[in-house]
Amino acid sequence: MSAGSGDARREKIMGALRGSESPLSGAALAERCGVSRQVVVTDIALLRTRGEKIVSTNRGYVLIADGPPPRPARLFKCRHTAEQTVDELTCVVDLGGCVEDVFVNHRVYGKVSSELGISSRRDVERFMAELASGVSAPLMEVTSGYHFHHVSAGSEEALDEVERALSERGYLAEPTDYEAATFS
Repeated sequence: MSAGSGDARREKIMGALRGSESPLSGAALAERCGVSRQVVVTDIALLRTRGEKIVSTNRGYVLIADGPPPRPARLFKCRHTAEQTVDELTCVVDLGGCVEDVFVNHRVYGKVSSELGISSRRDVERFMAELASGVSAPLMEVTSGYHFHHVSAGSEEALDEVERALSERGYLAEPTDYEAATFS
């Protein structure tokens, strides 16, 4: 490919993201551009360094349009069993929250994370179906159930409700001093 083709391909990716009402997978973008998914991943990284607001979700890439200010968000450290994952996620979305991501703080591997974008019961069902259909385990299983979520909501009051409900269920864990300083 010529030097200019990378710029043209990235513009094609941006056009596809601007025109899409739903997330576009790396594979779908790769097919549109006639390249591998890895080339698309690299292009997305380059676009982000250029300032494009592209977010990765478990269903694909989304372009965040300029608009209203970001929703209030809070970091929660949680611990529960894999069987309680549905209850944890449903609790958050039923109270108006969006589980933006999940990450663990592994003592050997460091921070391992994934964007989620779970904001409805349908998203919870989809996420759980994806976990059930694969051979991978939830991230929390490598850290004895401990994991973190950034949760956003329409207001601080909604985040207070989410925090209260997670606490009542016994899912909240106290972050260490290191975690509080590093991840907040």
